[in-house]
Amino acid sequence: MESTNEKTFFEVSEIQLSYKSKVKASLRPKISSSRDAENILRQYWNEDLLELQEEFKIMLLNRYNKVIGIFTVSSGGMAGTVADPKLIFGCALKAAARGISLAHNHPSGALQPSHADIELTKKLGNAGKLLDIQVLDHIILTSEAYYSFADEGLL
Repeated sequence: MESTNEKTFFEVSEIQLSYKSKVKASLRPKISSSRDAENILRQYWNEDLLELQEEFKIMLLNRYNKVIGIFTVSSGGMAGTVADPKLIFGCALKAAARGISLAHNHPSGALQPSHADIELTKKLGNAGKLLDIQVLDHIILTSEAYYSFADEGLL
């Protein structure tokens, strides 16, 4: 029988956070409009998949709206993909981002956001307020154009 004076130790993983940028602050592009965001996002989107497979990405920004990086949250099917808030804000926190722009494509070519797109944007906006990470925009890309939630007053 085990003595009550003995301590039991458990092995647990140690968590470490680090952030290392390979891009000098002076070389990071600044986002001043939805057009700026769209131009940068298109550079990092696989155009061969734009009309085939829905993807969800986030653009991470510092306090001066300079791009820290772009993270692909998920790749889905032709009609949807998963945007997990834990992945989104876990990445934003690790990068010490002050703001994020959400982005996904509509393979169908439809520019209008779905009800699910609107609800997700509201949910992520509220989560961002709690974490002091501003959701600055949500861009929907198609092969021909883009839609900005911020430009349309939906943020």
